[in-house]
Order: sequence, then structure tokens, then C-alpha cells
Amino acid sequence: MLAIVILAAAALLAAVLDQPLPPVAGKARASDGDSLRLGEARIRLLGLDAPELAQDCDGADGRPWPCGRAARDRMAALLSGGAVQCRPEDTDQYGRLLATCTAGGSDLGAVMVAEGLAISSGRYWTEEAAARQRRAGIWAGGFDTPRDWRDDHARPQGAFGWLPTFWPRI
Repeated sequence: MLAIVILAAAALLAAVLDQPLPPVAGKARASDGDSLRLGEARIRLLGLDAPELAQDCDGADGRPWPCGRAARDRMAALLSGGAVQCRPEDTDQYGRLLATCTAGGSDLGAVMVAEGLAISSGRYWTEEAAARQRRAGIWAGGFDTPRDWRDDHARPQGAFGWLPTFWPRI
């Protein structure tokens, strides 16, 4: 009998903890090409990876251009049209909501990838293939993937090394 009670309590706890995250909506502002703020909520778009804000890419002529700023500016333009609706699916290690968001009826991730201002990372493969074929945005010349760029330009850990991972206010 005790085993049944324990299993029932565990099942109830799992059901409570596995509740879907509620949608969020409102006026948003761009943080970079794949993340935004909606009120106090920090949101990272799912299925894409945009160049980092300080990242440059090579243009068709081989000259560098600020692709990270261009991606952020395009995201800001997409967000300026009014309310944004986001469907969170999870949170990441930084406490950001991981979500698919729309503005003006358009999927923000699909637009960013289709315009060559982000790469697909699990979704938007069709949009990436079309952007590559058109040599749109980052596909016009050479670039480091955002992941490789982040790895090569790691932020300094500070005086306490790895401790901020556990105690971020140190």
C-alpha cells in the first residue's frame, strides 16, 4: 500500500512539474539576432543561431561587414511592427525562455534564416537552403558559425574563474 501511495505522489509531482509554459505576448525589443526581451522575460528563439553582436562576416567582395549588428537591427525592425506572441517550450541554462515567436503573423526565426541573417539549428532547413542558394546575407561570403565564433571569442571568466557558474552575483 505504501508503494502505491509513493508512486501516486511521484506521478502527481511529475504532472505538476511537467506543465507547459504559458504563452507570452506584448511589445518586445531585440537583444541580438536570435534573442529578445518581452517585458522582464528574456527569450531565445528556438531553431536558429544568429551571428553574435560583435561578429563580422565576409561579404561577397571579401570585405568584412557587421553581420551581428545587421542581424540585431533586422530583429529590431521585425519587432517594431507591434505585439509579439511567443510559445515557450523550455528554459536554458541562463534562465531565458526558449520559444518560437511571431510578429505581424510571421515566424521570426523563419524570417531571420530566410534572409540569411541566421543559420538553422534544428528547424528552418528549407529557409536556410533557399538563403544559401540566393547567397543572401551571411551566405554571400565567408563566415564563422556563431558557435565557432563564440568558442573563439569566449568571455573572460573573471577573478573567480568558474564560481560565477554557481554564484552569478560574485
